[in-house]
Amino acid sequence: MIDLICGARPNFMKIDPIIRAIDPAVRFRIVHTGQHYDHIMSESFFQQLELPLPDLNLEVGSASVTAQTAAVMVKYEEVIKKRAPEAAVVVGDVNSTLACSLAAVRYGIPVIHVEAGLRSFDRTMPEEINRVLTDQLAELLLITSSEARDNLLAEGRDGDSIKMVGNPMIDTLKRLLPIALFRESPPHAGDYCLVTLHRPSNVDDPIRLKRIMEVLGGMDDMMVIFPAHPRTWNNVKRWDLEIPGNIRFMEPMPYLKFLRAQAGASVVVTDSGGVQEETSVLGVPCVTIRNNTERPVTLELGTNVLCPDISMLVETIRNRMASRPSSPPEIPYWDGRAGVRIAEAVLEFVGGNA
Repeated sequence: MIDLICGARPNFMKIDPIIRAIDPAVRFRIVHTGQHYDHIMSESFFQQLELPLPDLNLEVGSASVTAQTAAVMVKYEEVIKKRAPEAAVVVGDVNSTLACSLAAVRYGIPVIHVEAGLRSFDRTMPEEINRVLTDQLAELLLITSSEARDNLLAEGRDGDSIKMVGNPMIDTLKRLLPIALFRESPPHAGDYCLVTLHRPSNVDDPIRLKRIMEVLGGMDDMMVIFPAHPRTWNNVKRWDLEIPGNIRFMEPMPYLKFLRAQAGASVVVTDSGGVQEETSVLGVPCVTIRNNTERPVTLELGTNVLCPDISMLVETIRNRMASRPSSPPEIPYWDGRAGVRIAEAVLEFVGGNA
């Protein structure tokens, strides 16, 4: 039996194609840690992706990074004690990824990391710590792009443990984009800028968040659609920040609605790694408000550009829109077949270690 671990919104899109590609004869259980626990951030994804309901929900809920990681470890250890899997498959870089990896290796359970080797080289990001430590614990490292191999080799990992599989989140995008385009309406009839921000460096600093709002508000010729992460929205209210007239705040969108919003946007402004990937495949200009990215392939082959300086945000947005490609760029292995390659790699690994 194999455990497939998911805990937060980005995980669901990555685990979906793996589940679809696994041989029906193979026993697996979906372990949802409950790191994202409300309907929009969690439950609606299982419905819209048509995922099987989790076999186990650890229901850890919200907490600080340390407390949440510890809670997942304790809860997953209880699962392991009752029935240990042959391997634990973890995806991405959220707290649940590291926590379940730590619990698994304590009991001699091999860890398989999907999306291994991504690096921003910014140790102030909790996600970077999660990535680095998970990759040191994992026995099989499944990568989405070529620079990830270089990162892992530089950290001393054996090349035989690294396999290129591609990007499973793009499998989900390619499968559901036609449905999203058919079923959902764009959030605005005219040109619009879609914004999604959640990283502490942008939304936990009242001065910086206020400045971002002011700059976006200065684009009075374009509607700004801002589905706000709960923490972002809470900070806007807590600090009583003025919302410019062209910015429309709303709750986080379900997956299909957000996918439709991305596809129809004139430009996307974000600090999300997953959105950088999705916009690159969609061919939609993307401006990332960060100093760095763990997905440099989106800068080299995609439509993404970094803009850490808020004073340059409008100029960067205009430049991105002016240089929009006539068709989406092609990124190797982001072809909608990553789930198949992951399933094959996992089964080969488990069979070889049985």
